[in-house]
Amino acid sequence: MTPDTPLANRIAPSPNFEPRLNDMRPDMLLLHYTGMTCAEKAIAWLAAPESRVSCHYVIDEAGAVTQMVQEKMRAWHAGVANWAHDFDINSHSIGIEIHNAGHDHGYPDFPEAQMAVVEALSLDILARHQINPSRVLGHSDVAPRRKRDPGEKFDWARLARAGVGHWVEPTPYAGDVGLVCGDSGNAVMRLQRQLRAYGYWIESHGLYDDHTEIVVTAFQRHFRQELVNGCADFSTIDTLDRLIASRTRVC
Repeated sequence: MTPDTPLANRIAPSPNFEPRLNDMRPDMLLLHYTGMTCAEKAIAWLAAPESRVSCHYVIDEAGAVTQMVQEKMRAWHAGVANWAHDFDINSHSIGIEIHNAGHDHGYPDFPEAQMAVVEALSLDILARHQINPSRVLGHSDVAPRRKRDPGEKFDWARLARAGVGHWVEPTPYAGDVGLVCGDSGNAVMRLQRQLRAYGYWIESHGLYDDHTEIVVTAFQRHFRQELVNGCADFSTIDTLDRLIASRTRVC
């Protein structure tokens, strides 16, 4: 196995991969955190046949890059997930696991050395595969009921300034409660339609149910990190509206 990028410091092949469906070319970059206390343990697990999981790259806290699956192959990193009209996210995506202990282990900050390499590797992948900015996503975006990573501490704004991902400066939170679980009506239906228009998997039935709350929480983890509470306040809704408007202009 030869590395796909000069940024790879080492190769640790995982057996957990297969061809992409219909020889699909990757058109999505999916970012995760490992959720384990040690990067080496994460790499060992991703390389273990019994784990049935893998990724293309792992970036440890010091910024060292380990490639585990070739980019042309389908790594098993997304699980049951969907985005827009795509359900086989593994066939569509290249997956980067960023070492971070995650929410279950104190959720530390992402170090500068690590973020610098996340930025560099992402730019390298995007340039080679011509991935649209709005297709740079977190695991929680495509699997909001199961995943929280890379989470609200991850610096999506920094990546966007470098040319990685789609972003607008979030509308400041003004203290309003907004729409909450149990609400219903046209405002809820509009919110659901906007979330679905951006790519989140959600039905527009007009009831602010638990799934709507989960999807709003995922949206906030990525795009409105000031307060992550699952309530669709003005800041959350306005940020979503401006994301959709800006994507229409650039795509």
